[in-house]
Amino acid sequence: MTHILPIAALLAGSALLLMAGGLHGLLLPLRGSIEGFSDASLGLLGTGWAIGYIAGCLLIPPIVSRVGHIRTFGVLCSLAGIVVLLNLILMHPAFWVPLRALSGFCFAGGAMVVESWLSERASPENRGRIFGIYTMINLGATTIGQMLLTLGDPAGYLFFVIGSIIYSLALLPTALSTAAQPVPLARVRLDVRALWRQSPVAVIGVMLIGISNSAFGTLGAVYGRKIGLSVTDIATMMSVALLAGSLIQVPVGLLSDRMDRRVVLIGLAGAGSAIGIALGFGAGLAPLVVIALIGAFGGTIYSMYPVIVAHANDHAPAGEFLKTSGGLLLLFGVGSVVGPLLAAGMMTLTTPAGLFQVTTLAHASIIGFALWRISRRKAMPTADKEDFVAMSSGVRFSTPETLTMDPRAEEEEIEEVREEPETPDENAEAASETAPDDLPGGEGDQGGPERVS
Repeated sequence: MTHILPIAALLAGSALLLMAGGLHGLLLPLRGSIEGFSDASLGLLGTGWAIGYIAGCLLIPPIVSRVGHIRTFGVLCSLAGIVVLLNLILMHPAFWVPLRALSGFCFAGGAMVVESWLSERASPENRGRIFGIYTMINLGATTIGQMLLTLGDPAGYLFFVIGSIIYSLALLPTALSTAAQPVPLARVRLDVRALWRQSPVAVIGVMLIGISNSAFGTLGAVYGRKIGLSVTDIATMMSVALLAGSLIQVPVGLLSDRMDRRVVLIGLAGAGSAIGIALGFGAGLAPLVVIALIGAFGGTIYSMYPVIVAHANDHAPAGEFLKTSGGLLLLFGVGSVVGPLLAAGMMTLTTPAGLFQVTTLAHASIIGFALWRISRRKAMPTADKEDFVAMSSGVRFSTPETLTMDPRAEEEEIEEVREEPETPDENAEAASETAPDDLPGGEGDQGGPERVS
């Protein structure tokens, strides 16, 4: 409890942000489907979100350096709330896709600002505990946001207004927080060649996981509606997938710490393929059976990303957790741009089950590539492995700031990825001089053996 009270306001702000995001993310494909948007248009919503989210991770740090955390977070929450209302006013795919990209940008930036505060409050002794609490709260908030849709009809205006209100509420706890002045935001860089030398399985696998997870996250609700599920059933099945994905990570992590992580990845991909094939017959299954299958599917696909991260860091040079994990995060984003487009195209050409044809193909590709790599390189000894840590990526995108809270990150790495602004903005400096201390207005390739998996 002593670790939670100082960051309670920040956790509350993050929870409201994730609640609004969960509601908004599920509302759009449902309402778009009701309005008769094409599968391709609905798929582009996921692509737009991924592009905006990646852009936010890359562009928000210099913005925060110039104007400060409080201002940035307030602007982003306000924009996110405006976007939700514009979705209601401008009911057309031509507007929704760029608006969804802006929403992803705002969401990434808001998450990074809150996470930078939490990271600053974490010490090496309690970072793992804060990271775990943060992950659980965000999972619960996202689930609540999705389940709000069971209280009414998505064909009306109510949930757009509620989503905008929650985004506005999200800025209040951080605006009134007395937490210590945040540190500069973390920045990531992508070095594909270095990642490939360390672990080809991680490079190929994480992009395929991005394809699969983003396709399901974007179009799972559309699949549910097209096979005749009610709004309550759809919200329940998407929430069950999230919860299962988080719960199953614990036994999966214990297993991967004791055996070749590539074998665990193959097992998860095989299970995901089998369940995806079964879901191809969703139109002929009872709703409870579909929900159960979706829960099992979420458990498998949302457990793959942390296994990939753990495997890549097993083979990374010491002290490069953030560099390795940050690169994988961006590659995951690349796959997430492609996934919804592929799935939407397949659903248009075939049936709603085309969604799971794409995920099954992605999972089969993971199995084939991992088997080939196993034949080329022996497994790492158990004693040399890094500890597995459950992660939210795949359930929702992580940000570079999420990684700094991971207990595997070293203090030297965290300091290295944070950069002080070179030329502070004059307005930000003036605001910093007049603002209270607790409401800041302004901010002021290592060596190692290469092991290929």
